[in-house]
Amino acid sequence: MESNLAFAITAFATALTIIDPVGMVPLSLAVTASAPPDARRRMIDRAVIVAAVVIYFMALVGRYVLNYLSITLPAFEIAGGILLLLISIDMLFARPSGTRAKPEEELEAIERENAAVFPLAIPMIAGPGTIATVLLLVSLSHGDKVRLTIVYAAYAFALVATWLCMRGAALVLRWIGRTGVGVLTRLLGIILSALAVQFIINGLVKTPLFHHA
Repeated sequence: MESNLAFAITAFATALTIIDPVGMVPLSLAVTASAPPDARRRMIDRAVIVAAVVIYFMALVGRYVLNYLSITLPAFEIAGGILLLLISIDMLFARPSGTRAKPEEELEAIERENAAVFPLAIPMIAGPGTIATVLLLVSLSHGDKVRLTIVYAAYAFALVATWLCMRGAALVLRWIGRTGVGVLTRLLGIILSALAVQFIINGLVKTPLFHHA
């Protein structure tokens, strides 16, 4: 009983730390600021749902899929870093700008960009780190149904907390205004680019090629 309690504490702490619900507030604000309120809420809902599907899919069959395709977790980290680097460049140069578009046109542009899927759901919520920790916790459960249930509950809790925090980003938008969002977007672009490079470095460090070098 005590071991399951300790495992539960570890699982919940890991899920909350790796997903970081509060940390998703500024990013969701930057990505969804140009969208109308209804579209913003739909984007956030879609992002959390997509992330949940990815997380639980990886928890159930992820290890088998990766082994079958001979894909390593470091490869996931490097790929995630490259994708983040691309989106951070767009944020820095404000390429997805829609300040002169009508709300309907903005919504169409946003949906074309699939911002809810990338970068919100993947790789910011369900990123390489999240996938790695899900696989690790499932492995540590050793097939025990109670512990597997704990893992699923931990990530469900973290996703609900993330959804609440991202929905609350609209309140921040009211305070800082459009100009503040523009400044925040560029600042986040710099931070995100550094995070992307760190993902790539972390992935490279874990590869055998780096160790041989």
